[in-house]
Amino acid sequence: MANDQLPQGVTVTSDSNSISASIEVDAAPGDVFDYIRRPANHSAISGDHTVRDNRFGPELLGAGDKFGMNMKLGVPYRITSTVKEFEQDRRIAWAHFNGHRWRWTVEPLDGNRSRVTETFDLSTARFPPALRMVGFPARHRNNVAKSVANVAAHFGRS
Repeated sequence: MANDQLPQGVTVTSDSNSISASIEVDAAPGDVFDYIRRPANHSAISGDHTVRDNRFGPELLGAGDKFGMNMKLGVPYRITSTVKEFEQDRRIAWAHFNGHRWRWTVEPLDGNRSRVTETFDLSTARFPPALRMVGFPARHRNNVAKSVANVAAHFGRS
């Protein structure tokens, strides 16, 4: 995906602290949320393919839950994240040691549809200026756009 192209149906918004991508999904909010909250699905969701597989944490049930992922960004590494925000069927956010958050929200729409949004938020990071110096949050534009498109594709929209 070129930097100026988005997957069909995806909208992106940003400010100095965050970047978000949204898409409408042909599924009920509870089903979408259930898919996102399971770390075992994160490698299929990952828009930049850095998430490889789930080490521990089969599902996330509330704030404080921890999960571990095998990652690869040039070289393989492991990361442990903690759920920081949780509202059943509506919102979940997690952060690792640096404190910035990956937040997912699911909004009910008419019928059996939902709007799903992923946000990369550096406002909670330990040192936000360091992330800005290397191009975040804008650097995650394609990642969040492809991630929400991957969720929609799971439910039959490609």
